[in-house]
Amino acid sequence: MPKALRKYREEELRILRGNGGGELKEWDRVYDYALYNDLGDPDKDEGLARPILGGSDKYPYPRRGRTGRPPSHKDPNTESRKFPKDTKFNIYVPSDERFSPLKMSDFEKKGLKASLNEFIDVVVTASVFYDNSFKSFKELEERYYVEGKYPWPQMITADKESDPTEPPTAWRKDEEFAREMIAGLNPLRIRLLQEFPPASEQHRSSITKQHIERNLEGLTVEEALRRHRLFILDHLDTMVPYLWIINNDTAGSKIYASRTLLFLKDDSTLKPVAIELIRPEGKYYKSGVVSEVYTPAEEGVKGSIWQLAKAYVAVVDTGHHQLISHWLNTHAVIEPFVIATNRQLSVVHPIYKLLHPHFRDTMAINALAREILVNAGGSVESTLYPAEYCVEITSEFYKKWNFTDQALPNDLKKRGIADGDINSVADIDRLLIKDYPYAVDGLRIWFAIKDWVRDYCKFYYQMDEMVRKDPELQAWWKELVEVGHGDLKDKPWWPKMQTLEELIECCTIIIWIASALHAAVNFGQYAYGGYVPNRPTQSRKFMPEKGTPEYDELENNPEKAFFEIITPKLQCDAVMFVLETLSEHYSEDVYLGQRDPEWTTDAKPVEAYKAFNERLAGIEAEIISMNKDEKWKNRVGPVNVPYTLLFRTGAAGLSGSGIPNSISI
Repeated sequence: MPKALRKYREEELRILRGNGGGELKEWDRVYDYALYNDLGDPDKDEGLARPILGGSDKYPYPRRGRTGRPPSHKDPNTESRKFPKDTKFNIYVPSDERFSPLKMSDFEKKGLKASLNEFIDVVVTASVFYDNSFKSFKELEERYYVEGKYPWPQMITADKESDPTEPPTAWRKDEEFAREMIAGLNPLRIRLLQEFPPASEQHRSSITKQHIERNLEGLTVEEALRRHRLFILDHLDTMVPYLWIINNDTAGSKIYASRTLLFLKDDSTLKPVAIELIRPEGKYYKSGVVSEVYTPAEEGVKGSIWQLAKAYVAVVDTGHHQLISHWLNTHAVIEPFVIATNRQLSVVHPIYKLLHPHFRDTMAINALAREILVNAGGSVESTLYPAEYCVEITSEFYKKWNFTDQALPNDLKKRGIADGDINSVADIDRLLIKDYPYAVDGLRIWFAIKDWVRDYCKFYYQMDEMVRKDPELQAWWKELVEVGHGDLKDKPWWPKMQTLEELIECCTIIIWIASALHAAVNFGQYAYGGYVPNRPTQSRKFMPEKGTPEYDELENNPEKAFFEIITPKLQCDAVMFVLETLSEHYSEDVYLGQRDPEWTTDAKPVEAYKAFNERLAGIEAEIISMNKDEKWKNRVGPVNVPYTLLFRTGAAGLSGSGIPNSISI
């Protein structure tokens, strides 16, 4: 920094860093760190007390922005939550991070805070006395779509256009169930099966060769493994310790851990060949588990049982998507980067200029989430199966979070989806699932971002020594690792920020998380989850057993039996409202490759950014072409929903496409 500016920079730093104390007010510009000690509300109700996340080995967590609110009366370690029940959002964020008046007005017009408070009050007070299950698909449709309260979700639109009088059926197909693991809301969990039967730290599978070989198209299990044709959606190890707690301590939840085995067909589509559901045998942890294996069936009660088995998997996967893939792995992990960047990098620093567009509105939307979504008794706890354990579970997953694994090529290799390293777009052919829309589109976006970041960083840092000797850059990375993600600071995988390649890789990961990764897991929520039978958030009974009244009902009235198990009406009301809100693009959204034309006067970075824009436009054209090519069956699927979540551009509303620069909703 020029010597003449240092005095002003020091004064700005004093303002931005604050003094570490006192309650911060809306006009402050202070960026500071705090633990997640503001989710619980013991002053309101002892049942709303929650563990403090961050600062301990038991509950590690990324840091959030500090607000400095006084402690609660009943727990001095928990921040107080005295908010008025109005339409405004009350949690402090630095004034530079607040929503614009237009965006704030959009939220207030939608009545987000007031509506959620109303939904939650109704759920708490009425669900005990209210007949809270749908009786049929027709009843669900009439409640939400027929009179225009909500638009028809994309995944059932084609069915309803074909025959408006009948319930949609495409979503029930096994091919669609499997397709959504690679082109739906949570395309980050499926992995290659490496051994049979599947085994883990917690449990060795009960799935046998006899269960699956009839669906392997003439292959033996050994041949299918050798040819990389078996995959698994595994929701077991992290779930098992919580099964006892959730099933015994939360009102109405009856949850399974699950394993789903899938076979890769010659046309690159997947089909499920077995589902294993695991539940506690007794009331206490380590008292054993009961495992049941289900295989595909279409007719009669066996077909209904198979549909229920898929629904139980969808419940757990929906929770994982919302809590881990979405909240933890995008919103929560990126906030420390926002704070450290503003505390350590001056606005004229090249890395500040590179990253700043990718932090817009993130602290504001996270503060809103802590106020009304992920807080104790908020909409997440009220609608997802872990209930009061929702955010605590995310701490378990954070223990295994790895910054370098967030790079898409590393993630795909770790899951066994890539046969070897993916170092460029040319290596996309190394994907074992050739028709994997999230991976194929994502890799093209990933390398476009990385090429842009490389061109940009090489202009300002011509050699490794320049990275090592940049005091602002080194202070930024040190604070980020040791404070922002301080609970994981001793992990060996953290880059040391000593080379240009490390700088390029780290900045690419940050931009990827804030833009494309968040777009992939967020903006399809209404398209797929807006039809709750496809992505239920809760299960309230275990699988009906032969000889019980529940089994008889499943035989005689499978629709009624299905709805008595999945998310009930009142919770569905909140789910619908939240998913529609979160899936919307706003008129102020700024998309990847767009920024203020005056952002720099340096000619080479401007040219590099123009080339980045052209690459993104080319990728979008490729996506459109592939979506129209019937060869790529997973890009549209039985529900006829083209994969557009990684389109670069979008439009306001439920467009289902567009990659905003930042996590802004």
